[in-house]
Amino acid sequence: MRNEASESATAPARSAPPRHIAIIMDGNGRWAAARGLPRLEGHRRGVEALRRAVRAAGELGVSYLTVYSFSSENWRRPPQEISDLMGLMKRFIRNDLADLHASGVRVRIIGARDNLAPDIRSLLVEAEELTRDNTKLNLTVAFNYGSRQEIAQAARKIAQAVAEGRLDPARIDETMIDACLDTQGVPDPDLIIRTSGEQRLSNFLLWQSAYAEFVFLPGHWPDFDRAALEEAIGIYQSRDRRYGAVSIQDAKTGELAGA
Repeated sequence: MRNEASESATAPARSAPPRHIAIIMDGNGRWAAARGLPRLEGHRRGVEALRRAVRAAGELGVSYLTVYSFSSENWRRPPQEISDLMGLMKRFIRNDLADLHASGVRVRIIGARDNLAPDIRSLLVEAEELTRDNTKLNLTVAFNYGSRQEIAQAARKIAQAVAEGRLDPARIDETMIDACLDTQGVPDPDLIIRTSGEQRLSNFLLWQSAYAEFVFLPGHWPDFDRAALEEAIGIYQSRDRRYGAVSIQDAKTGELAGA
């Protein structure tokens, strides 16, 4: 007969579900190319996948979801594709904002805004203002975002305070830098997912991902669904998160574990 008590005692403990999941939504163009479709269709299907991801995250009890929608490097793409992406962003906000608000989703946009068209800037402000008091799910959209630029901006802000005599350099610490980043007030991601098989951060949340777990899924973003999110969460929960310490098992056996 199976000794369930014994198996339970020896089975590795699963990590708690991730509080904050960040996603690099990759593969729209490759999804479209594989089907002989224009890249715009891949981006359209990517928006549908985003809707599924937001809904699934809320249903699974995730508190924070951050998605990488348009990087500061994406301006190097062909002008027509950039125009298409801007149009999709506007349509997403106009068509989905009411549903997001009704579902208790708080929308926050991080990234530079000074080089965006006025109509897009006003839509971003509208989305944030309308949903400011919602608490069901915190959705952060990284739009026109680059992590190196974010860190450089934080450094400039701190340097200016030092130059003006308002800040003693000895007081500069991680907490102060955190407070100067676009993500101020948002906990660091526990889990970062990237679709399409690529295994890099691509200038996304470089500071914030210091102790995040990474899951790289082979499927392209337009195919992402609740099952894919659950798969990534399952992989995350199977890992032993030590934050530089040793695991319970290593502590018992006296072995030295890495970070």
